[in-house]
Amino acid sequence: MLVKYCLCCDKELFGRADKKFCNSYCKSSFHFQKNKEKESSFFTEVDKQLKLNRRVLKEFNKAGKSTVRKEVLIKEGFNPKFFTHYWQTRDKQRTYLFCYEYGFIATTDNNKSKFVLVKWQKYMN
Repeated sequence: MLVKYCLCCDKELFGRADKKFCNSYCKSSFHFQKNKEKESSFFTEVDKQLKLNRRVLKEFNKAGKSTVRKEVLIKEGFNPKFFTHYWQTRDKQRTYLFCYEYGFIATTDNNKSKFVLVKWQKYMN
């Protein structure tokens, strides 16, 4: 009888003949590491940037609306070219770009580039 071992932790396997992992944690960990080693695809790079943008917007917008200098957000890794959707004001004068539920719009104040940050509201539907 052939003894098989877990592909993740090398523990001896018991049960089905085609079993590869001792539990779901090992299975998940093995596939996570395997995918992590793969060359990054365009999808994963875009997804990573969108998640980073959301995290930065959330961090700098604790009150629901705030204004932050553009250079501060860019320094944190924010890239305004990546967003999930947009919302236009009723008068169609301004367009807010959103990374999931956190939005931003570029503005200038005292000759300094800034972003006004907002959080998605029900009336924006």
